[in-house]
Amino acid sequence: MSSRAILPAEDLQQSRPPASISLTKAGVTRSAKAIRISHEGIEQLFQAEIACVADLNPQQKGVHMSRFEEGINEAIDQVVLGEALSIESLAQHIAERVVSSQGALRSEVTIRASYPKVRLTPVSEIQSQEMYELIGVASATPIHARRIVGVSAQGMNACPCAQGLIRAQAEVALANDGFTREEIHRIVTHVPIATHNQRARGTLYLGTTDQDTVIPADVLIDIVEQGMSSEIYELLKRTDEQYIVDRAHRRPRFVEDSVREMIRGVAEQFAQLPDSAFIWAHQTNFETIHTHDVEAERSGTLGEIRQELAGGVHSTHHTGLREWLHEGLLGE
Repeated sequence: MSSRAILPAEDLQQSRPPASISLTKAGVTRSAKAIRISHEGIEQLFQAEIACVADLNPQQKGVHMSRFEEGINEAIDQVVLGEALSIESLAQHIAERVVSSQGALRSEVTIRASYPKVRLTPVSEIQSQEMYELIGVASATPIHARRIVGVSAQGMNACPCAQGLIRAQAEVALANDGFTREEIHRIVTHVPIATHNQRARGTLYLGTTDQDTVIPADVLIDIVEQGMSSEIYELLKRTDEQYIVDRAHRRPRFVEDSVREMIRGVAEQFAQLPDSAFIWAHQTNFETIHTHDVEAERSGTLGEIRQELAGGVHSTHHTGLREWLHEGLLGE
């Protein structure tokens, strides 16, 4: 008997669907790849997961799934053979190939790569390898593209609310024990006040329409970590533990505080970027005394952010990620 494959008589993906409705996106996710990208001037191999999607017209039953993988592999091969790109540039190259191979109006690609970085602990200054996430996001049409660089980092937050309750309890107990108001103030100023701690993860995206502008991912990582009560480390000596616990309890942060600090950090560190630049900041705190977790986020153009920082006026429109990625691409 022959084992030769029998091809279908028609291309089912190109056939008409039962319902003539376009789809916002269809594609592949969690495509695991080893990629070589340039980060901070150094070319490295990274383990990455890539998601590729494209819009689908109402007359086409399905996208060609194999073409997504072909586009990914072609872009990666080009990088391996040629000059390594930044993660957001690689995302753009793949997005442009997806648009071409799928005959789509637009495509969107997200690359997430594990990024090891050696950090010195704050007191003992021993080396500790920390894992971060590098993120590249791009959207493309047949003639235009936009891209974003992002990072994600872990840290810890100390809850301000519980700390306020414990502080009030301590002040009452000290007063009942005969301490004066001035003495109580000195004590609670010098002694870190207990509260419950939350392990946390912050994520920050930054994009600009000027593709010649380089946005250093390491600066974004610093902004994310500074937005929390304290950074954390895989390896710590006791002197480092003391420093981090003390630091966190002297910088209590709500999940909302972390997002606002990230946004403010971008506005200060990237003052040269135009108002059209885009920011997305997200924070998740993993609760310790509740069974739920908490999160907050803010997105918008740098212009929207600057107006609020300058006047405190509530912006009525917060530009979203997909809105910014696709803004003007089809009409230009």
